Amino acid sequence: MLSPKRVKYRRVQKGRMRGKAYRGSDLNFGDFGLQALECGRVTARQIEASRVAIARHAKKIGKMFIRIFPDKPVSRKPAETRMGGGKGAPEYWVAVVRPGAILFEMEGVTPDVAKQALTLASHKLSVKTKIVQRGVTL
Repeated sequence: MLSPKRVKYRRVQKGRMRGKAYRGSDLNFGDFGLQALECGRVTARQIEASRVAIARHAKKIGKMFIRIFPDKPVSRKPAETRMGGGKGAPEYWVAVVRPGAILFEMEGVTPDVAKQALTLASHKLSVKTKIVQRGVTL
């Protein structure tokens, strides 16, 4: 699964998910993409499950690009622990996604294969998405 090799700070605050993604909102590498329609957190496990779903459906034809990276740690205190004692240890990693962000891209595949593969990937994610195509405005 994806996670940073090293980070400056072990624990971070939750932050707020507001606004649109202006960076990373265009297709740069492939001809088809999966675009987020809402704010949310996508975990490293969800990214990996989506990647596997796309790879299995595309059967090593074409190329896939993952445009998001889980660089934010989410900490959690152990169950049945009393209040206080500081913040919990990092439990898993998430990528903060804003509306308009491209999550995955594909090239070198037919539109039917790309649509089916990206649909399978979208079922693994916790945010609403849509499939976009280069040169086609929906």
